[in-house]
Amino acid sequence: MAAASIGLLSIGAAPAPQTAPPMTAPPPGASGYLGPALPDTYAILPPSPAKGSPREKTDQAVFQATRALKDTPRWALAQNDANQAAIVQDLACAIGVELTPQNAPKTFALILKMAPDVSRATNRPKDIYKRPRPYLLYGGDICVPKTESLAASPDYPSGHNGWGWAIGLIMAELAPDRATPILMRARAFGESRMVCGVHSLSAVQAGRLNGSIVVAALHGDPAFRADLDGARAEVAAVRRSGPVPDPVACAREARLVAQNPY
Repeated sequence: MAAASIGLLSIGAAPAPQTAPPMTAPPPGASGYLGPALPDTYAILPPSPAKGSPREKTDQAVFQATRALKDTPRWALAQNDANQAAIVQDLACAIGVELTPQNAPKTFALILKMAPDVSRATNRPKDIYKRPRPYLLYGGDICVPKTESLAASPDYPSGHNGWGWAIGLIMAELAPDRATPILMRARAFGESRMVCGVHSLSAVQAGRLNGSIVVAALHGDPAFRADLDGARAEVAAVRRSGPVPDPVACAREARLVAQNPY
């Protein structure tokens, strides 16, 4: 389990690729917002693709086609996006401001608290389906080292994408006028797992659905809604004062995000 909850606390540094499995590791003793109110995502998600099914054949075709992206700028973005702990930093251009634990402590506290909810929503279907990652099924290069811990973590659904999409949805609420670029970048963050070769297309799609399920459930929790209100005011204040991301780097990122990798 990747220690994203720890990495979030030092997110101001440039992100470095991570090779650990893709879901967040909640802080010790953390319980999240939802507890037993968390929906059963195993019952909601479509099943993992069966061998030889049209979905499985599509997964294989997309995996093989995206190997051509190796050593391109989109591959480099996928390597950057392997660090799931840097999701807020990676959304800086889309939001229009650099948020840190120092200038947005309420926002980061909310993100850390929801991590166990996203983790549990991912782990149940993963543990049931135990689907191998695509590079183990089909062979081919991936954008991060092929470690034992990565291979031991199942493919479906993508916890990395569930996390990134959930945070994208939250940030779109905190800066609604920037919702389109935020969600475009959050989508690209998840699709980087497919470009990287560590998740199948179906796992990326299921991860996005998983993140949406968790966020929908979070809105039913009064404590979450109160924390969201506090984060909304905080982000608005930071947006008025900066700091603003590098416009040249943001333009370069926007061109990559606009590309369809499959």
